[in-house]
Amino acid sequence: MSFSSDEVNFLVYRYLQESGFHHSAYTFGIESHISQSNINGAVVPSAALLTMLQKGLKYTEAEISVDEDGNVHRLTEGLTLIDAVMPEVVAIRQNLHNQQKQAIKTEPTSGGETNGEESAVAAAPAPPDTMEVDQSIEIPASKVTVLRGHESEVFICAWNPSTDLLASGSGDSTARIWDLSDNSTSPDQLVLRHCIQKGGTEVPSNKDVTSLDWNCDGTLLATGSYDGYARIWTTDGRLASTLGQHKGPIFALKWNKRGNYILSAGVDKTTIIWDASTGQCTQQFSFHSAPALDVDWQTNTSFASCSTDMCIHVCKLHADKPIKSFQGHTNEVNAIKWDPQGHLLASCSDDMTLKIWSMKQDTCVHDLQAHSKEIYTIKWSPTGPGTANPNMNLILASASFDSTVRLWDVERGVCIHTLTKHTEPVYSVAFSPDGKFLASGSFDKCVHIWSTQTGQLVHSYKGTGGTFEVCWNSRGSKVGASASDGSVFVLDLRKL
Repeated sequence: MSFSSDEVNFLVYRYLQESGFHHSAYTFGIESHISQSNINGAVVPSAALLTMLQKGLKYTEAEISVDEDGNVHRLTEGLTLIDAVMPEVVAIRQNLHNQQKQAIKTEPTSGGETNGEESAVAAAPAPPDTMEVDQSIEIPASKVTVLRGHESEVFICAWNPSTDLLASGSGDSTARIWDLSDNSTSPDQLVLRHCIQKGGTEVPSNKDVTSLDWNCDGTLLATGSYDGYARIWTTDGRLASTLGQHKGPIFALKWNKRGNYILSAGVDKTTIIWDASTGQCTQQFSFHSAPALDVDWQTNTSFASCSTDMCIHVCKLHADKPIKSFQGHTNEVNAIKWDPQGHLLASCSDDMTLKIWSMKQDTCVHDLQAHSKEIYTIKWSPTGPGTANPNMNLILASASFDSTVRLWDVERGVCIHTLTKHTEPVYSVAFSPDGKFLASGSFDKCVHIWSTQTGQLVHSYKGTGGTFEVCWNSRGSKVGASASDGSVFVLDLRKL
């Protein structure tokens, strides 16, 4: 048996990613030269490091509980992981176990061999890997299209707003555009290779593509990469522009509604407004004191940004300072989203709170505390005044590492539904265009479809990898999802 430091480093890197420590994972990946290893991340299952640790712990327990004759005696108390790496603790437990064994030998037996029973207890079978949902809820395989091609985890996916083209971004330093139109029997894929100049030639960047966004009419796709460049692509896969101004990874990227500007946020603590037609930096904003994690347009020229510095800034094109700043979170702010009218700003944080802000006041309108772990992302429903569904109430969804999704009535500041079927951190939520359904994706490999009115689970599908992202097509008939095993899959919800 042998293993290399590269293999150990890769498993640690994946553990950090899967646990939501994306910035720590990035730093560790750079320092340990993950991109230069020959390990194919697509074939490494999720939770690989934890699986190996569990096996090591079981082996250590077995060393203590199995005697020279091969008989198994159940431990009265299981080892913790820290116990198992401390030789003196293991030795004490071994001695205690031997003393108990001697005591059992001197006691009269009541007849019958018990080793078989003890062995069965010690090696209880693992629970089956199935979904705990009603069979009528489970989406059949005939309604699922699995798209293979990426060679590493797929962090992001997004539907074209006009056609059934699905874009995906991966750790294999590519984005891909998949054609899921109904007349396409086997979906074609365009591979958008993210390359950098090295020695006068173009070489793969070997950096993750972690953000992408279509413009409003679906003619252009923008991507953001850990190589520090944003790029604009046409729908036929041609690179139209390369936007280079950030010094380090880009964490978020958004088109404005008019389609003339692109907004990006980076590890270099800055946000940038780019002219989409020229690819030039129109204005760079340097107001954060730590990496900027997310951005969202309020209007075509104003936006909000959030950071690991726990601050939120609202900025405007050509203004040399923020027009508003919000403080109140006590840990890094992971995501921000304006409501459909641009009146209220929602933010979520590692401090386990969700806050609602208004430009009319400095303190938050609502401080929503219900989640028991970090809140990774949030989404507003496409409902209420100013939307295509004006007669439905406005709802905010929050996804947390506590394995739950919560739906909030923001006007009253109360949680109206807690969605609890997931068993691992929830990384993504997305409302259907009519606001009647919510899709959620978790590292338990499941994509769940919920009724926003009742909070009931209506459809469910279990994929082959932890789910990073879920998204609806513009007609609300299909849900796309991207996963940690390199797969992208599409659920056809028509006639289910």
